[in-house]
Amino acid sequence: MSVFYRWTVLAVLSLAMFGNYYVYDSISPLADLLSRQLGFSDAEIGWLYAIYSIPNIFVVLLSGILIDRFGSRMAAFVFALLCSSGAVVTALTGSLSVMAFGRLLFGLGAESMIVATNTVLAKWFRGKELSLAFGLNLTVARLGSFAALNSPSWARSAYQDWQTPLVLAAGMGLLCISGASFYWLLESRTAAARVNVPIPKGIVFQDTLNFGRSYWYIVGLCVTFYSAIFPFQTFAVKFFMDAHGTSRELGGFLSSMLTLFAMIFTPLFGYVSDRVGKRSHMMMAGSLALTPVYLLMAHTDFSLYVPVAVLGLAFSLIPAVMWPAVAYVVEDFRLGTAYGLMTMIQNMGLAAFNLLVGWTNDHSGAGPSHPAGYAPGMWIFAVLGLLGFVFAMLLKQAEQGPAGHGLDTITTDVSSNK
Repeated sequence: MSVFYRWTVLAVLSLAMFGNYYVYDSISPLADLLSRQLGFSDAEIGWLYAIYSIPNIFVVLLSGILIDRFGSRMAAFVFALLCSSGAVVTALTGSLSVMAFGRLLFGLGAESMIVATNTVLAKWFRGKELSLAFGLNLTVARLGSFAALNSPSWARSAYQDWQTPLVLAAGMGLLCISGASFYWLLESRTAAARVNVPIPKGIVFQDTLNFGRSYWYIVGLCVTFYSAIFPFQTFAVKFFMDAHGTSRELGGFLSSMLTLFAMIFTPLFGYVSDRVGKRSHMMMAGSLALTPVYLLMAHTDFSLYVPVAVLGLAFSLIPAVMWPAVAYVVEDFRLGTAYGLMTMIQNMGLAAFNLLVGWTNDHSGAGPSHPAGYAPGMWIFAVLGLLGFVFAMLLKQAEQGPAGHGLDTITTDVSSNK
């Protein structure tokens, strides 16, 4: 396939992911309005994120298997349609049950759409372009998060009530359908369908247990790392306002700094990993950085910009290396299944830790009158950083010697590792 078509596919799928990420992060800047205008507790706000993840404990694995079996073109479009529909439902009413159903519907499409996008990029890009392509896709996707988290500034007038920002998010969700539609057309006009290698036998769920140790260490790092990042962002704006006395606008900007750094540095780290290898070392460094950062924010009045910047660098480094790493340790014809299983376990962690941290904040009395109540939740994130470091260290050990998959070497054509 031509270079032009490869990079055009990257562009249109990244457009879809922009809309996907915007809708996901549209709740966080509304946390205090949902509390004041609708009477939601922190646990209920956490539920709006957790219910996004709960169906994906079951669905994304099936989605990955179906992508492997039937191809990504139709799957990406169906998932995009679910994303857009869920965003619309979330904005309809202030009823917690209706909003939760909308987030559930959105979650059914959003995570499966990420699985489809990762599978497409892993199959369309080869060799030295692999991590760079993942990094560029993540940059555009996180531009959606950055736009959502900063919407209290650039769409200030929309934040007079809780509903208008969600209507805006529903509009952004239409980008999911647009990007998936363009991808359908591009694949139809090329020989791209040939990159979808069919599973040589029927859909066998037991095959998901046959991945090697390196794959499972990557999965362990994935769930601990994202559980330390996204649940923090769920309450970040509220935490900055209550514990450090920021305005909503500054709190939204600080939270969005993670995304801003990721937008800038994720492609750079991807490019570097393609050129120098040492991927497990990079994952160890990114994980270890989390622990002191969360403890610093929990127990000191140190300027927030430095720890948030370090989080942003970790948020750039780990995903830039971790997601492409799966393509090194798993066969091509099982990539959709591998990404689906990894995303399934990731969502188990996100659901659990959104609920756990929300419950912990409520029972610790976290709020403007008791900022120390946020400390137990921050310790949870610090411990997750340490666990991520352990998984990255185990991955490094597993990849040493003849049984390794070339994860820490300079990139060649990854298909040679299969």
